[in-house]
Amino acid sequence: MALPRIAPYPMPGPDRLPANRVDWTPNPERAVLLVHDLQNHFLSAFTADAPPVPEMLHHIDRLRTVCAEAGIPVLYTAQPGGQTPEQRGLQQDFWGPGIPGDPHAAAIADAVAPGPDDTVVTKWKYGAFTRTDLDSRLRELGRDELIVTGVYAHIGVQVTACEAWMRDLRAFVVADAVADFSEAEHLGALTWAAGRCAVVTDTETLVRTLGKGTGEAGNTATATGAVPIVDRLRADVAEALGEDSADLPVDENLADHGLDSIRLMSLLERWRTEYGVDLAFPDLAEEPVLERWAELLAPRA
Repeated sequence: MALPRIAPYPMPGPDRLPANRVDWTPNPERAVLLVHDLQNHFLSAFTADAPPVPEMLHHIDRLRTVCAEAGIPVLYTAQPGGQTPEQRGLQQDFWGPGIPGDPHAAAIADAVAPGPDDTVVTKWKYGAFTRTDLDSRLRELGRDELIVTGVYAHIGVQVTACEAWMRDLRAFVVADAVADFSEAEHLGALTWAAGRCAVVTDTETLVRTLGKGTGEAGNTATATGAVPIVDRLRADVAEALGEDSADLPVDENLADHGLDSIRLMSLLERWRTEYGVDLAFPDLAEEPVLERWAELLAPRA
């Protein structure tokens, strides 16, 4: 009934992500980052210096930085150590007594430890919403999107994402910021979430979407302002299409969202004036994807 010993396995890259059933894009004004159960007890089942743990911790720390600078709240869940059988309930039958009454075992890993402005929610079951005040905290913050990171992907992460969906909260599971008992279970959890209750994304995509003014957006940011150029392009395209920019994916073909050659030519003329780019129509028409356009435009803007 104790935790299994988890063999190292490679963290899935962007090419291993499942197809999402919906095309939600997180909004910095609506989102909260959740660091789920990253306590030393749960991490002790892994080999600390072997994948996927170092990658997961690095990505979560990066997301915390981006969220803090974008004004996105960061919440943590943590299970109490030394629980009684009554507090454990049926978890006792599956996993035994749980975290021992040891402060180090119950503590959140130093690499992603909560800051003074972060909130830790005491958690009792698989899902972060059961017997907690997480739902009311999100409502008080006026937030209805949950970016989920942590362990274990096929247990608490998956259940929390589903609980969010059942409360009409949009969940985003970060594929390379969670870890699991095995690669197969990790990928299985991502596939289930993508098809049933959440958008599965990765750290780099979130950084580009949320990282306004942090310098994290790489070559999609320019010196002309704090907003990454991919977000400025998205706002311009959304205006041309009459859509909300938050609902316009950065990694999908814009023709599927109604972008035609006339609107594209109009946008190109606007960008030539505003950003000083020297691209031609075929340069953008060949691959009408915001991420690709940002790569083309950033060095020229």
